[in-house]
Amino acid sequence: MDFAVEHRVEKGLTVVKISGEIDVFTSPRLREALLDIIDNGGSHLVIDLGEVTFLDSTGLGVLVGIYHRLRARDGSMSFMGVNDRVRRVFHVTQLTKIFVLHRSLDEAIAAHESASS
Repeated sequence: MDFAVEHRVEKGLTVVKISGEIDVFTSPRLREALLDIIDNGGSHLVIDLGEVTFLDSTGLGVLVGIYHRLRARDGSMSFMGVNDRVRRVFHVTQLTKIFVLHRSLDEAIAAHESASS
């Protein structure tokens, strides 16, 4: 599967769908795509990892960096569609302490709406 990043806006959230492997080779492209989304007004991101087949420490570093950039701008970032392999990486690295993992987009939208009110 080729690496790809797509995004759309849905109910005030920017849904970013990533597919393929997030590793030392694709992380620069992921970082560039996410920074471009932020620079164009995306401040509340839901990252869909449903089609991510691999995630290494370089990819995690990009996600943590983007998370901190968004938080500094009163933005947010959460995740959905996390498969068991990627979920294990989040747990082992204890990133579940800062990242919110939603089961669905509806759950992410509900959480965002409740946090906004």
